[in-house]
Amino acid sequence: MGKIIAIANQKGGVGKTTTSVNLAASLGVLEKKVLLIDADPQANATSGLGIDVESVEIGTYQLLEHSATAKEAIISTNSPNLDLIPSHIDLVAIEIELVDVENREYMLKKAIEGLKDDYDYILIDCAPSLGLLTLNALTAADSVLIPIQCEYFALEGLGKLLNTIKSIQKIHNADLDIEGLLLTMYDQRLRLSNQVVDEVKKHFGEMVFETIIQRNVRLSEAPSYGESIISYDAASKGADNYLSLAHELIQKNEKE
Repeated sequence: MGKIIAIANQKGGVGKTTTSVNLAASLGVLEKKVLLIDADPQANATSGLGIDVESVEIGTYQLLEHSATAKEAIISTNSPNLDLIPSHIDLVAIEIELVDVENREYMLKKAIEGLKDDYDYILIDCAPSLGLLTLNALTAADSVLIPIQCEYFALEGLGKLLNTIKSIQKIHNADLDIEGLLLTMYDQRLRLSNQVVDEVKKHFGEMVFETIIQRNVRLSEAPSYGESIISYDAASKGADNYLSLAHELIQKNEKE
């Protein structure tokens, strides 16, 4: 039985998509069967895996509309053991289209229910907002992984996200757990980066992943080649960090 993990933070530019793509690819390399769902209209996870977004005919949009099944929406990628449900700019319209639909928060949950037996991990790359798309992802997920960048406003907005998670637990998904907080864009030369790490660990303790994702040029270059960091430069610090995160996630879940 697979685990569904939403990767969410309503703050943009914290490394959500970078984490979704590279964690998914790392889990695949470690021989886990992985499905990545791109639930962001910007479709960066889709293009980051080398898929031409314009050519996407069936993806997350059709899934949420229930005009296609999850099985029809899945495409394979060049990354070992990694499948994708792609996104397209069309997805922008879904929030408006679903506004009067009954049980609109459960559309994704319903659509992917049957997939848990086919994968070890299903990762959902969320949009940088707390709108209906993210709500659908959190309602469908078993847990949420929250990337936080090691910068000045890191904790700003985190309270809002945690409150949203609490209300989803109350109303839509009592079983939603926090998988962990992931520190990203860390630069050891900066005092500020180290202060943020200390502060997040002081506030959240055990909830913070041991692995910290460091700033890495290769990591920023990989998406423009439509590759994960694992296939773009397996010897880079970025690949090392994400493989370490994948190991940590697997260990944590096998213990439970």
